[in-house]
Amino acid sequence: MKTNNLGYPRIGSNRELKKASELYWAGKISADELIDAGKEIRLKNWKLQAEAGVDLIPSNDFSFYDQVLDLTLAVGAIPTRYHELAKSNSSLDLYFAMARGAQKNGQDVVAMEMTKWFDTNYHYIVPEFTKNQKFALFSEKIINEFKEAKALGIVTKPVLIGPVSYLLLGKEKEEGFERIDLIDALLPVYFEILEKLQSENAEYIQLDEPFLALNLNDKERNTFTKVYNEINKRFPKIKIVLANYFDCFGENLTTALALPVDTFHLDLVRCPSQLDDILESGQLNPGTNLSLGVVDGRNIWKNDFTKSLELIQKATAVLGENRIFVAPSCSLIHSPCDLDLETNNETLTPEIKQWLAFAKQKINEIVVLKKFASKEVDIKLSAEYERNVVANNNRKTSKLIHNNEVKARVSNITASDDKRKSTFATRRTSQIDALNLPLFPTTTIGSFPQTAEVRSWRAKFKKGELTTQQYNDLIEKETEATIRFQEETGIDVLVHGEFERNDMVEYFGEQLAGFTFTKNGWVQSYGSRCVKPPVIYGDVSRPNPMTVKWSQYAQSLTPKWVKGMLTGPVTILQWSFVRNDQPRSETCTQIALAIRDEVVDLEKAGIKIIQIDEPAIREGLPLRKEEWATYLDWAVKAFRISASGVNDDTQIHTHMCYSEFNDIIQNIADMDADVITIECSRSQMELLDAFADFKYPNEIGPGVYDIHSPRVPSSEEMVQLLEKAAAVIPVDQLWVNPDCGLKTRHWDETKKALIEMVAAAQEMRAAVENIVSL
Repeated sequence: MKTNNLGYPRIGSNRELKKASELYWAGKISADELIDAGKEIRLKNWKLQAEAGVDLIPSNDFSFYDQVLDLTLAVGAIPTRYHELAKSNSSLDLYFAMARGAQKNGQDVVAMEMTKWFDTNYHYIVPEFTKNQKFALFSEKIINEFKEAKALGIVTKPVLIGPVSYLLLGKEKEEGFERIDLIDALLPVYFEILEKLQSENAEYIQLDEPFLALNLNDKERNTFTKVYNEINKRFPKIKIVLANYFDCFGENLTTALALPVDTFHLDLVRCPSQLDDILESGQLNPGTNLSLGVVDGRNIWKNDFTKSLELIQKATAVLGENRIFVAPSCSLIHSPCDLDLETNNETLTPEIKQWLAFAKQKINEIVVLKKFASKEVDIKLSAEYERNVVANNNRKTSKLIHNNEVKARVSNITASDDKRKSTFATRRTSQIDALNLPLFPTTTIGSFPQTAEVRSWRAKFKKGELTTQQYNDLIEKETEATIRFQEETGIDVLVHGEFERNDMVEYFGEQLAGFTFTKNGWVQSYGSRCVKPPVIYGDVSRPNPMTVKWSQYAQSLTPKWVKGMLTGPVTILQWSFVRNDQPRSETCTQIALAIRDEVVDLEKAGIKIIQIDEPAIREGLPLRKEEWATYLDWAVKAFRISASGVNDDTQIHTHMCYSEFNDIIQNIADMDADVITIECSRSQMELLDAFADFKYPNEIGPGVYDIHSPRVPSSEEMVQLLEKAAAVIPVDQLWVNPDCGLKTRHWDETKKALIEMVAAAQEMRAAVENIVSL
């Protein structure tokens, strides 16, 4: 029996990668210093796993930005607009230009599109493919990192995305072909990579094929068969670990089990039933191993050793110990690094902490489970086993978890609680009269730059170095300056800037019952962006108003409308570590009722426009389409519960970003938000097609510039995007806004971009007025 890890967090226990990357982008450290910071993180990760006793330690799970982008560079799928950069000596700058765009030294290139990695909050850079796409080995990162570990005496298992999933993760950038048809052009590069790894004596190589958990057509399934038969034919000595995760194989099971690979990895957290399906099918090739993903790689709850051992022993009884690997369910990049860093008992109480495990602890869990399952350690004599049983039992019986008043409120929800008082057509008339906004009204998504100075105020306040009054005075000053800037710029609907908020989910979780927090529970969202998800351990309620004070203060500063800014129930759920002892739908409904209370209080305080952000509603879709209807029913209902307690003339906005909407456009319409703002600039308004084809009835703000890139687009560039939008959406339904919140940007670029955005809106208004006058 072996232990197998699929991937380890690459941000560093203290976010060393984030800090080094941002210093490099700011020109404060050299490329060599950034590269050295990456090496140090890899070294620590490899040593930690080796010392813990992991048998199959991954390499190439490290990335300076994104593993999909790494592979795009490796196979030379570099879009034409970056070819001049590709000729330069700095592959690092080329890499970051593809991820973030570049605007310096006469160069001006936009970033590649970014979207969610399956149903997680991790964002990947979307490969771009053309009909005659050429592939060639461009970067040997995967080989170099294997050699780097080997030089330390650690023989790793190189990890890369499998060729079929890589193509399916991308997009066709022209018509007339299907990206899956590029497999014959792509495979020779994979063969070259495998050949180089084989020559370095790599024994195991992990190929991630998570698309095997999705609904595939016959052509895609046949491509899997073709690819893996060819790999086996050319490299019979390499032991391929084929990793599927986030769901079952489903109808792909027969195809998958016929593939000639050494080991199948199964996610038994998301889909424990597949173990019985495989063991009972009789289809598993003799000698093929199973990697059992029994430790949850996506959540922070301590493993239940008793339940995991039942699964391991069931597989062992059929296959024998030698054909079993013990593993986390997926890569641990979705987990925080180390629970040992949580030393503040006020932030995370000892009672709750005993229920948790982060990446370092999960590594220990798989090693210990292997020892128990192989009888290296007798569980009857093991203090560690006893502690695990006690902790899990304590969680089940803890008085912290259950609130009968919350449960009663959920059970008493009626059909009218998730419906606005009138239809959108009626509401819209009331809102036009009440708000008096121009054509192409301009707004932002909510947050404004959180400078180092602003973050330092919050840190000092938490440490007691600033009094409440001193802190509030500073936030008021920053809020007023932001309101004045928006007024001077000519923005129509203002925001207060959210300077009092640390994170769009954490801020609310801190004020809701049933949530707790960590100090160092960071996970990567994209690039250098790390988030610290709250932990939902119990029933959720809102003891007091959360945002009314700052919204009301901002509105008092200006005669223009100021939006109240909230995070929606589905996004709070998706972007938290969620309790796993009740259905997610139940927890989401509890959160929805808490947000509803806040919406009603904002309206009472005179806030006439309220935005309830739901960027994660598409992300939460189950991977298998047959499960979509159930999820969408409760997710849409939760949003409507949160939004439906207000009068017709109160305008409800929502925001969604980095999602494909085509398949769920009816469900988005069913949310019945008065205005929806979406990310559109990286796709050049491509995402708007779904709304146009559907004839989306409500108002819509397609983002006109990419806030995840430091470049400042011109008003002409934004006008071109708005003209594309106006060609498919009636102009009286269109808003003008950035793609997303501006929290991560600098003030200089933010001001320049918003001035250009307002100019673009004014130009569009003038064009419409000219047409009307003619």
